[in-house]
Amino acid sequence: MDWMPPDLGSLAEGLPRLILEGVDRNPLLGYGLIAIAMLLENLIPPIPSELIMPLGGVLVAEGRLALLPVVLAGLLGTVLGAWFWYWVGRLLRADRLAAWLGSRGHLVGFGPGSLAASQAWFGRHGAAVVFWGRLLPAIRTLVSVPAGIESMPQGPFLLWTTAGSLIWVLVLTLVGMVLGSRAAELFAALGPISGWLSASVLLLLGLRTMVPWLSSKWQRLRQS
Repeated sequence: MDWMPPDLGSLAEGLPRLILEGVDRNPLLGYGLIAIAMLLENLIPPIPSELIMPLGGVLVAEGRLALLPVVLAGLLGTVLGAWFWYWVGRLLRADRLAAWLGSRGHLVGFGPGSLAASQAWFGRHGAAVVFWGRLLPAIRTLVSVPAGIESMPQGPFLLWTTAGSLIWVLVLTLVGMVLGSRAAELFAALGPISGWLSASVLLLLGLRTMVPWLSSKWQRLRQS
């Protein structure tokens, strides 16, 4: 979405500052705040992960935090948030949830149309969308809802959600480590397309990894 209610906008702007203040007090507090911020990002989609995890990467590059705990903190918050929406879908079902979003969707930043789009994705691609959907900014939060509506088993749901979320969180953290403070400026300037830029970076990194691997496998097959 390209809008954000004023109260959510203030919250989104205040979270990075709160994380920085927490790190100044105690690195452990910083990790906890990153986890909470990523949890809120999944509960209230207008809060962008593109502000939180690159900041964690900047703090890692500055030596104020460590990479592994930052990634694990972001992953924990993300998975817990996705699990929440899974249970919303499982307990409320589609018709009741769509009715609630129709009247109260502004509170969480999306409406019945977004729910219908996520259901359509799940209907076309099945459980695989739980993994790939975590990498697509437009549906990454709501993709958990149709999984709950369709009573997808929790084990596979958590496995694929964790795998997809790990990639997303790690890539955003690495972007922050490489670009430093310019990462936040870049995402802020790009606005609504910043998430798609992250997904594009992810795709390029995946291709850069997979192409040499496939090439080496092909060469070994030819030699055998």
